[in-house]
Amino acid sequence: MNNGKVYQGSCFCGAVQFTVSGEPNGMGYCHCESCRRWSASPVNAFTLWKPEAVQITLGAENIGTYNKTPQSYRKWCKTCGGHIFTEHPGMGLTDVYAAVIPDFPYHAGVHVHYQETVLRIKDGLPKMKDVPKEMGGSGVSMVE
Repeated sequence: MNNGKVYQGSCFCGAVQFTVSGEPNGMGYCHCESCRRWSASPVNAFTLWKPEAVQITLGAENIGTYNKTPQSYRKWCKTCGGHIFTEHPGMGLTDVYAAVIPDFPYHAGVHVHYQETVLRIKDGLPKMKDVPKEMGGSGVSMVE
């Protein structure tokens, strides 16, 4: 599923730079409390990639890690504090925040953890109670 495209990304100050290549496994919006608190926003725009599609090109030593749970290893720049991505080892995917890859053509396909939303969004996209079954969730859809 590699389209041959490579997109450049970075933290807020540019001390950490990376590329993502090919196509993500999924894109959407997460409404869970953890993502909201981590991103300091009512919703987090995600892009999910296989770990080998994400390459740190500058500043690997400048990446901090925090994991509140074993499911999510959140990464940020130690210089500016800018959030970069979250590794999800159980899913075998890395969530690169859409905002840090500015030239990537982001097109959300789903809302996940919508039962926790604090911001209702009426955009016609599927709203999942948690996550799709293939990702270990219930697969239950919610009304927009």
